[in-house]
Amino acid sequence: MLALLGATGMWGSTFAMQKDLLTRVDVFDFLGIRFCMAGIVAAIIFWPRLRKAGRIVWIYGAILGALYTAGQELQTLALQFTSASVTGFLTGMYVVLTPVVAYLLFHVRQNPKLWFAVILATIGLATMSLNGLSIGLGETLVLFSAAIYALHVVLIERFVKRADPVALTAVQMIVLGVLSMLAALPGGVGFPHGDLIMRDWAAIAYMAIFSGIGSLLLQTWAQARMSATRAAIVMTSEPVWSAIFAVILIHEVLTPRVVLGGTLIVGAMLVSQLDLPWLRSRRS
Repeated sequence: MLALLGATGMWGSTFAMQKDLLTRVDVFDFLGIRFCMAGIVAAIIFWPRLRKAGRIVWIYGAILGALYTAGQELQTLALQFTSASVTGFLTGMYVVLTPVVAYLLFHVRQNPKLWFAVILATIGLATMSLNGLSIGLGETLVLFSAAIYALHVVLIERFVKRADPVALTAVQMIVLGVLSMLAALPGGVGFPHGDLIMRDWAAIAYMAIFSGIGSLLLQTWAQARMSATRAAIVMTSEPVWSAIFAVILIHEVLTPRVVLGGTLIVGAMLVSQLDLPWLRSRRS
């Protein structure tokens, strides 16, 4: 539990950093630099584990790395169209989507509280993000990202039971670095420069090593020791962290709509995981 709290805290802290950094560095350049750095560091640190990794670890790691790349690309791109706090809250929707994906792919039976949570989360999303009768581009991108993260969480629970968590994390980071850099190459990679170059590189290093390698390692390690449901309970803290850091670091103003919508979404996440007798299935 403490491991996942540490991971979600690091994830939450990155939204405000990215929002600021993306005013000076292109989205794909940032992701390419960040995850290429993370992949190289992971390969060096975990080389002994990688040497012993079997073919199945590389296959699982490649799948997870590709999914994580897609999620990161969409999430980071969305920051150009919506606020850090909204991005953080909507990314947290993967906690509700995770049991849905598990049911659709692996027929994991769900009880009525899940469907109640989905309705509550939808109301929260509408309150926070709807502009008239449409959802903005940024919110749409984050929702796709959340769905990909949900699939990532479900597959980690499956894969980590058959693979070394450390090696699996390292392979994910290597694949993530390669794919992210490939996405950045067509337009040429622009590196941080100017008066804030030292601060920008420090932020990238933090996001590569701590919120990249560190958080993914903590998540993979924790999911080897607890169910996806228990893990998801702890992960509900991520949107709270992101809102806190957005206010502290870049002085974002939380509007009543964001607060209300975010509260409903966090409530939906908790409802989807807590044992509520009045929503318990009679067959359980």
